[in-house]
Amino acid sequence: MNKISYKTYLNDRLKQVDFHGQLTHPLYVQVTYERKTIFFKSYYFELFSKSRYALELPDGSVKGVDMEQIIEKENEVIRFVIDKLKDGFSLEAFKKIYAYFSKDLCDVTEFDFITYLYLFFDDKKMPHMAELIKWGTLHVVTYDLIMDFKKILKEALYDELIEQAFEKAPPYLQLYSFMMHTKEWPMLCLTAMEWDNMETVRFFKEYVELHYPKLKSTTLIGQVNNWPKYRRKAF
Repeated sequence: MNKISYKTYLNDRLKQVDFHGQLTHPLYVQVTYERKTIFFKSYYFELFSKSRYALELPDGSVKGVDMEQIIEKENEVIRFVIDKLKDGFSLEAFKKIYAYFSKDLCDVTEFDFITYLYLFFDDKKMPHMAELIKWGTLHVVTYDLIMDFKKILKEALYDELIEQAFEKAPPYLQLYSFMMHTKEWPMLCLTAMEWDNMETVRFFKEYVELHYPKLKSTTLIGQVNNWPKYRRKAF
C-alpha cells in the first residue's frame, strides 16, 4: 500500500469562531494518498463545540475541552480508519468510513429520544412540559433533564416513561448513562469506533443488566447497532 499521510490543523483561511469563550480557527483534517489530498472539518471540533461540553466556573469563566484533546481524538479515529481499510484504502472510502466510525452514539440517538419525550408528555396532556423539553434540550443535556425528572415525577410516571422509551425510542438514556460511567469530563462521548470493540459491548451489556434489570440487554444492544437509522437534526 502506498504511503498515507494525514494531519490536523487550525484552518487560518477561515474566520475565527467562538470555542467556549475563546476565538479559534476551526480544526480541519487533511489526508493525502497517491498525490491526492482531501480536506474536511473535524467532526470532533464540531461535537465538542456544543454547549454541553462547557463548564461555567464560579468566577464566570468557561472551561471546555482542550484543543489538544480534540486533536488526540481525531488522530485516534484516523489511525483506526486507516487500519480498518488496509490494502483497500482510497480517499473516498476513508471519508465514508471516517464519517461512520467517528460518530458519537449519544449525540446521534439524542434527537429521536427528545421527540419521544415530547410525545410522551403531550399524550399525558402536559403540553407545557412537552414544550419545555423541546426548547430546554437546546440548552441543557437531555440526560441531565431526565435525572431531574426522576427526582420530581411520581415514581409510576417515571417508570412508565422509561419502560415506554424501551419500546419507542433509541437507547439514548442507557448509552449516556453508560458513557458517564466509563468516561471523565470533558471527553464525554461514546463513538462508533469504540462500539466496534466487543469489549465495549460486553461492558455495556453488564452495565445495563445491573442498572436497568427490567430491560432486555440484548434488545438494547440491537437498538444501539441500529444507530445509523436514527435522525440527527435538531428541532
